[in-house]
Amino acid sequence: MPSTSSSSTDPIEPASLLDVGHVVRAHGLRGDLVIALTTDRTERVAVGSVLQTDRGPLRITASRPDRDKWVVRAEGIDSRDTADPYRGLVLRAAPLDDPDALWVHEMIGCRVVDSDGVDRGSVVAVLDNPASDLLELDTGPLVPLRFVVGTPTDRVITVDVPDGLWDL
Repeated sequence: MPSTSSSSTDPIEPASLLDVGHVVRAHGLRGDLVIALTTDRTERVAVGSVLQTDRGPLRITASRPDRDKWVVRAEGIDSRDTADPYRGLVLRAAPLDDPDALWVHEMIGCRVVDSDGVDRGSVVAVLDNPASDLLELDTGPLVPLRFVVGTPTDRVITVDVPDGLWDL
């Protein structure tokens, strides 16, 4: 897996960061934080990784899963009093470099073309859905992500959908 650690102290351009979760609350008296991830990439909370917040960077020094969340310790946060102000903060990180992954932020704005070459519109959002995430097109249709063929090329996503999907 690609490394998500950042040993650099250079500032990261905020526009290039992705929301990866948020701080739910403080946990215990030692300054632990409960984090809810909005990504399935758990290396975001690995020891040594750095998450950006509106209060500055959080360098993870310890991490453990707790049901559907994570309990983490971060450098410089050593009491409940220093942890409480982080409640509700959005956690951001730079995009991961994984050429085999299809990233949501890379699909937004892409044109969607069906297997017959018909342009069906552009992606305005990717909606979380238990069965399959959905591409929301500016023309109205919702296309299950499982019908995407290959990877986007030149900002064009090709889909092969069952008969009748475009008629809904």
